[in-house]
Amino acid sequence: MSEIKDIVVIVGSLRKDSINRKLAHALLALAPPSLKLDIVEIGHLPLYNQDYDADSPAAYTEFRQRILRADGVLFVTPEHNRSVPAAMKNAIDIGSRPPSKSVWGTKPGAVISASPSMQGGFGANHHLRQSLMCLNVYCMANPETYLGQADKLFGPSGELGEIGRSLLTKFVDAYAEWVRNW
Repeated sequence: MSEIKDIVVIVGSLRKDSINRKLAHALLALAPPSLKLDIVEIGHLPLYNQDYDADSPAAYTEFRQRILRADGVLFVTPEHNRSVPAAMKNAIDIGSRPPSKSVWGTKPGAVISASPSMQGGFGANHHLRQSLMCLNVYCMANPETYLGQADKLFGPSGELGEIGRSLLTKFVDAYAEWVRNW
């Protein structure tokens, strides 16, 4: 049996019932046994401030330590004004500072974006990839996953439908292979 990889999942939406949070939970349920996915919350993190580089708040330290322990990172993000939500950008900044102690480097990553719009968070997905590239997070290239009209992937009781299950299974299986080959 292959080694089980500890993967952190960061959800860019802070809303309890958000589409992206539902997708993150679906990914946890659909992940193959080789991946142990764990959602790491980011809503409690104070806004990044360089003054904290010398004396970090406990929330920064705990977040950084959790990312350091992880074998990889999955980013699940909505799109806000053609970019990533402020909470997602804040978490990335916190993990990247101080520059000599970035926790992101050389981890296998993947980005999935979802939106009720037709574009599926394309802008956020690519902005996030651009930030991750400069931090040495190696993002899975394919399948690129932008879930447009993502609100329609869930049934009336909130259950993921067959199309959504198929798309997410393809994504998380490809990520498992990406991590395995890392």
